[in-house]
Amino acid sequence: MKASHFLQLLLLSALWGGTFPMMRIASPQLGPSVLAMGRIVVATATLALLMRLLGQRWPWRDWREMTLLSLIVVAAPFFLFSQASIWLPAGYVALVNSTGVIYGTLISAWFKEDRLTAGKLVGCLCGAVGVALIVQLGPIQPTPTVLLGTLAASLGAVCFGFSIPMMKRTARRIDPLAIAGPLHLFAIPWIAPLGLTALPQAQFSTSAVLVVLVLGVFTSSLAFWLQLRILRHTSPVASMMPMFFVPLFGVAWGHLALGEALGTGIYLGGALVLVAGVLVTDLRPWRFLRAGRP
Repeated sequence: MKASHFLQLLLLSALWGGTFPMMRIASPQLGPSVLAMGRIVVATATLALLMRLLGQRWPWRDWREMTLLSLIVVAAPFFLFSQASIWLPAGYVALVNSTGVIYGTLISAWFKEDRLTAGKLVGCLCGAVGVALIVQLGPIQPTPTVLLGTLAASLGAVCFGFSIPMMKRTARRIDPLAIAGPLHLFAIPWIAPLGLTALPQAQFSTSAVLVVLVLGVFTSSLAFWLQLRILRHTSPVASMMPMFFVPLFGVAWGHLALGEALGTGIYLGGALVLVAGVLVTDLRPWRFLRAGRP
């Protein structure tokens, strides 16, 4: 992996890490489906404007592929993470999200888009144990609600992990911006029935509206475009590195901004999750040192 791609992936980690405290703020006010719908609509408008300014065409011929991807990549995980944010602290959701790398590693090997090594398998095991420690030893009790939230976040992570090798194949044929736009546009029909039904109960406070705008413009449209650009030049598993580093930002910002408590499970589980990130992405910083590169 090039140092430039690594730095861009760290930027994505910072962006996506901030989504979880923001969802924790807005989801109880708007409801998970309204938050997800608003985020997708704002992202679609942002990407449509960018495509118009850059002269990018919409890949209408690939509408079937885009419709399927929009469900797995955008509609389902956005809703599931918004729902989990009602039941769980932001740091918990960010940490459970990191398990998407485990699913993505196994699925990428199955799709023959990446090679499954002993180190990656050990990394998957470390990640699974890390999440278990977080849930069992964290500062909140593993109540049925907590377990339901963990299940919702885990299903969202499964969606992301499953979608990465599929997006890798699509990115070989279609420009990243021309993928990001349709992914959000075609996600609207998936989420609209739930979002419109819940719309009368939503409480549109200033903070909730700001969250929707920030999520839509930055952590959805621009972040997805950046990830697809990186995915063109890296392996699917390497491109998922932010999922393992997102918890660092998610837990830190959840603690600083929302006052979320930290416990033994957060430290032990978080350490294992980071080890898993290094092993699964085959990221070895000492290679850069030996080669004399930054």
